[in-house]
Amino acid sequence: MKRRVQELESKHRQQFINRCWFFLFVTLLCFGILTLRFVWLQIIQYDELVVKAEANRKTETAHPPRRGTIVDKNGEILATNDPIYTLEITPAETPNFRKTIDELGKIISISKGDLRRFNRLKDELPRLSPVPIKSGLTDEEVARFTAQSWRFPGVEVRSRMHRRYPQAEAAAHVVGYIGRISQKDQTRLEESGRGRDYSGTLNIGKTGIELSYEDELHGKPGFEEIEVRASGRPIRSLSMTQPKTGNHLVLTLDMGLQRMIMKELGDRRGTVIAIEPKTGDVLAFVSNPSFDPNLFVDGIDQETWDKLNQDEDKPLMNRALRGTYPIGSTFKPFMALGALEMKVRDPKRVIQDNGHFQLGNHVFRDSTKGRGYGPVDMHRSIVVSSDVYYYSLAQDMGIDRIHDFMKPFGFGQITGIDLVGEARGILPSKEWKQKRFKQRWAVGDTISIGIGQGYNSFTMLQLAHAVATLANDGIVMKPHLVKKIINAETGEEEVIAKDPVDVIPLKKENVDFIKNAMHDVTLKGTGRALFANAPYTVGGKTGTAQVLGIKQGATYDKNKIKERHRDHSLFIAFAPVDKPQIALAIMVENGGFGAAAAAPLARKILDYYLVQSRIPEDKREGASSKEAGAKPASGKAPAKTAVKKPAARTDGKNGQKGDKR
Repeated sequence: MKRRVQELESKHRQQFINRCWFFLFVTLLCFGILTLRFVWLQIIQYDELVVKAEANRKTETAHPPRRGTIVDKNGEILATNDPIYTLEITPAETPNFRKTIDELGKIISISKGDLRRFNRLKDELPRLSPVPIKSGLTDEEVARFTAQSWRFPGVEVRSRMHRRYPQAEAAAHVVGYIGRISQKDQTRLEESGRGRDYSGTLNIGKTGIELSYEDELHGKPGFEEIEVRASGRPIRSLSMTQPKTGNHLVLTLDMGLQRMIMKELGDRRGTVIAIEPKTGDVLAFVSNPSFDPNLFVDGIDQETWDKLNQDEDKPLMNRALRGTYPIGSTFKPFMALGALEMKVRDPKRVIQDNGHFQLGNHVFRDSTKGRGYGPVDMHRSIVVSSDVYYYSLAQDMGIDRIHDFMKPFGFGQITGIDLVGEARGILPSKEWKQKRFKQRWAVGDTISIGIGQGYNSFTMLQLAHAVATLANDGIVMKPHLVKKIINAETGEEEVIAKDPVDVIPLKKENVDFIKNAMHDVTLKGTGRALFANAPYTVGGKTGTAQVLGIKQGATYDKNKIKERHRDHSLFIAFAPVDKPQIALAIMVENGGFGAAAAAPLARKILDYYLVQSRIPEDKREGASSKEAGAKPASGKAPAKTAVKKPAARTDGKNGQKGDKR
C-alpha cells in the first residue's frame, strides 16, 4: 500500500516537473518572439515607423488660391472676388444629414432653396468634399454656430473668396461663370494629374473666359502642415506654403460699347459682334437675351435653372458663338469680290433685273414683286441689293469656286477665338451635300447661295470676322478676347500676339471697288436714310435672312406668319472707310428688313464708338446727336423697330424667296 502511494507521488511529481518545463518553454518562446518583434520594430523598421508616427500626429490642410480677376480694356471689372463666410458639411464626416440639418436650422436660417442646392451638390460632389449649405453668413450667425460647433461633426464655417460678376447680364456670354466642381470635373482633373492643384477648391470655370482661361485664372493652392492631438484637435502649425493667386486677364472688350448695345437691343433677340480689323480685338460680343452669371456661383437652384432652360428665348444660348443663320444679302459683297478676283464677270457688265430669274421651269424671285431694278452693273447691284444680279452671278461662278473663295474668309470655319464651343456653321459644297443628304448637287442649289440663302449657315462671329478681313484688305487676324495676361505674383504682363494668321491674295483695285460700293450703300443705297450726315464714312450692307421657306409664286406677308418665322434683320459695316477702326456684324432675329432693325442699331453703335466715346464722360450726358456730330438727315433719331421679342430661326433650310435686303 505504502509502495503504491510512493509511486503515485512520484508520478505526480514528474507531471509537475514536465508542466514546469512546458511553461518555461512557452515563456521563453513568447519572450523570444517578443524580443524578435522588438528588434524588428525598433531596429529594422525604425525609420518607416517614425514616419508613420509623425503622420499620425500631423495633418495637411489645403488653402485654396484667390482666383484672378477679369477686366475690360479700360480696367472696368468684369469678374472679381469678395470674402464671405460659408457653412459647409462634409458628407463622409457627418453621420446623420437630416438630424444635423434640422439642428442647424434652429441656430441659422436655412431656406428651402439652400436645401435644394445642397442636396443637388451633395450628389454631384465627392463625399470627402465639403458641400456648402449656406453662403454669406453674417457675423452673428458665425458666432451662434461657433458657440455650438461641438454638436456638429463634419460641419464648419469657412472663410472663402466668393466670385462676383458686377456686369451681370451685360457680359455673361463673354466672361461666362464658375460653378461647383462636379464628380466629372474631379475625375478629369485626377486623370490629368491636376487633382492636387484643386485641393480645397470648390469651383471651376464652366463657360466663357472662365472656362477657356481656367489654367491662368485658377492659381495654385497653399498647404499647411498641422500637429494634432489624438482627438484630431490642432496643436500648432508646423509649416506653411502660401497659395498663389491666379493670373489677371485684361480683355479687348469695351464695356461701355457692350452695355450700350445691350440697352438698344432691349428685349429683342439678336447678336452683335464688333472687331478692330487691324488687330482682331473683339470690342463687343453681344448675345441677347442673356442671364445673370452670379446665379451659378453657389450652385443654381432647380427652379431657376428650369426657368432659364425652358425659356423659349433661350437666354443660356450663346448666339454669337453657337447660333448659325443664313446671312442674306450681306453675302453679296463677297460674291462680287470673288467674281472680280476670279475674273468671272466684268464689273461693267450690265444685267437686266426684271424682278425674277428663271432656271429651267423654276423661277427665282426677289422682293420687288416683279418690278426689279432695271439695268444693273456690279457696283449698282451692291448699292440697291439686286437679287437677280446675284442669281445670275452664282450660276456663272458655280458652287466650287464660291466655296473655295469664301473659305479663307472664315465662312463655315472655326475662327479660333479664345472661347470654347464655337460652332462651325455650313459653307456648302458638292461633297458636303453628298455626305449630308446622299444627294448630288443641283444648279438650283447654287442660285440661292448667291444671295446668302439656301444651305448657307454661318455664325455672326464668322460674318464679323469676314467683314474685318475685307476691311483689312485681306489680312486675316484671328479674333480674340484676351488682350494681356498679368502675373499676380510678379506683375509681369504677357501681351497676346496680334500677328496675321493668313493673307488672302486680293488685288487692291478689286477690294477698293467693293469698299466703294459698300460706301455708296450708306450714301445712295439701302442705308442712305440712316447714315445721312454721319461725321464719318461707312461701308455697309443690309441683309434680310429668310427663316421660313415660301412656296414658288407665294407672297411673303409678315402679318400672316408667326413671329418666330419672320425674317432676320442683318447689317454689316466698317468705318471709317479709308482706315477702318471697327467692323460690325449685326443680326436681329425676326426683325424684318435689314434697314428696319439692324441698320439703325449699327448707326447708334458707330456714333457711340467713333464719336461719343471720344467725348469725356462728364460731358456726354445730355449731349444731343447734333452736338455729337451724328444728327441724321431728318434731324431725329432713327425710330426704334416695332418688332417685339423676335425669335431664332427654327429650320436650317430656306425656300427660294428673294432677299429683301
